[in-house]
Amino acid sequence: MKTIMPASVPVPLPGGLVLREARPADLDQIGALLAGRGEPADALDHRLVVEDPDAGWSACAVVVDGDRVVSTATLLDEDLRLGGVLLPAGQVELVATAKDYEGRGLVRALMGWAHDRSAARGHVVQAMIGIPYFYRRFGYEYAIDIPQALAVRTPPPGEGAPALRTARPDDIPAMAALQDAAQARFDVAMPHSAACWRWLLGHEASDLRLLERDGAVVAAGRTTPPDGEVILAEAAARDEAAARELLRGVAALVPDGRVRVVDRAGTVTAAAWQEFLEHEPREQAEQYYVRIPDVAALLDRLRPLLWQRLTAAGADPGDRDLVVSTFGAHYRIPVLADGLGDVVTGGPMQGPKAVGGAGVAPDQLPALLFGPHGLQGLSRMRPDVYAAREELFHALFPPLTADVLSFYLPY
Repeated sequence: MKTIMPASVPVPLPGGLVLREARPADLDQIGALLAGRGEPADALDHRLVVEDPDAGWSACAVVVDGDRVVSTATLLDEDLRLGGVLLPAGQVELVATAKDYEGRGLVRALMGWAHDRSAARGHVVQAMIGIPYFYRRFGYEYAIDIPQALAVRTPPPGEGAPALRTARPDDIPAMAALQDAAQARFDVAMPHSAACWRWLLGHEASDLRLLERDGAVVAAGRTTPPDGEVILAEAAARDEAAARELLRGVAALVPDGRVRVVDRAGTVTAAAWQEFLEHEPREQAEQYYVRIPDVAALLDRLRPLLWQRLTAAGADPGDRDLVVSTFGAHYRIPVLADGLGDVVTGGPMQGPKAVGGAGVAPDQLPALLFGPHGLQGLSRMRPDVYAAREELFHALFPPLTADVLSFYLPY
């Protein structure tokens, strides 16, 4: 078993470099590095995180060359809900390396730090937005679809521009309640943490905008700055009338009315806006990354959900254990009279069909557990995803809908 080093212990790296937990004295250097290699607003975002009591300086690590900060990364705490199971999760953000230090494995070292810290925090999964392919090198795989941002054909009709206002700290409970209601219909959901709500209030790359009715918040959304085409994301509303008013209010912020809205299928806002949006064919796949550090630990957490799926579908596992093989290892889940037993990890199993099991290539496991295709859909695309007892395993691993709220918008 891998030994997890305490996150606060400095780690020597080749060339005299040192990886260590960030300190307040590093603030300006980290901010300059993030702004120089990413976006100017990243420096503020980093400060919002490390100066927040729920995250703090222990959430950030740096690589230093003497007194110079040459690379950095930050790990955020999240909760990812799958069905009725809440999974502690980590999200790596604010990653940057000085240009003259690239190619020396510093991001790999920082990702190792982040994953060790994530394990120590009790996270059983990690999710993130990242540049194409790069994070697959660190165990991440594409799993959850990012919804499209659709063009608004014409704003809803109405008299005048609805008065929207920016959110304040005391609006957080109302915004969170609207989001909880919107996310309730999704199989997979990642809400904003309490800390993230606070950060978004100070965030410069987007604004939280609210619509009130009789003094109560009835719709909310997150908009990009009105310096061109505006994206309205994370929109949630109490009713369709409020959703349409929110859209009219956002369209009025833009001189030429160019607005795109993120389509949260099946929600109040999606229903209210259906006739006003241009539904365009998707030109390119866009997905969130997911990493599963310990398959057995995650499956163990999911046993109540898997049992619920079996019983709801009326699927009969018979007297055989449930076996899922990732070919280099396999996971056996005993079927008991009133639920599923503890997950037992075994060695390589190349032919799981022989024991009535399912085979899932390890790089497809995140998509199986969190994605929109389920085992049946994946088996049509991948020869290394299949099951012997198809009806049983299709019930265990169905297609899933998902809604992810993240610190940074993936648009």
